[in-house]
Amino acid sequence: MKLANALTERAELQTKVRQLENRLMNNAQVQEGERPAEDPAALLAELEASYAALEDLIARINLTNSATLSGGKSLTALLARRDCLAGKIGVLRSFCDAASALVTRRTIGEIRIKSTVDVAALQKQIDALSKELRELDAAIQEKNWTTELL
Repeated sequence: MKLANALTERAELQTKVRQLENRLMNNAQVQEGERPAEDPAALLAELEASYAALEDLIARINLTNSATLSGGKSLTALLARRDCLAGKIGVLRSFCDAASALVTRRTIGEIRIKSTVDVAALQKQIDALSKELRELDAAIQEKNWTTELL
C-alpha cells in the first residue's frame, strides 16, 4: 500500500470514528420502555475495532514517515517544516494586511496612522515563504505517492 493510500484510509477511519461517536450519543438514552435505534454495544464494539485499526495505521504511517528520506531529511521533519511554514505564513499575512490597511483622515488635525513595518519587504518575505511551502508540499506529495507503507 502506498503512503498516500494509507493517508486516505486514515482520514476515512477518523471520519468513521466521529460518526460512531455521534451515533453513540444519539443512542445513549431512551425513554423507559423504548429501544434505542441502534444497539450501543454493537456501536461500542465497532468503535473499538475502528480505533484499533486507526492506531495501527497511524503507527505505520509515522514509522514510514520517519524512515523515508528526501533531501537528507525524514518525511516527518518535512511535515513539521510544512506545518510551521503554513502557520508562519498565516500570521505574517494577517500582520501584513493589518500593517497595510488604509486609515482615512477627515481633517488635517486628526492623528496620522502609519505602518510600523516595511509592507513591501514583508510581502516579499511572505512570497518567498509561500514558494518554499509550495515546493515542500510538492516534494511531500511526491513521496506520498512513491513510498510503500511499512
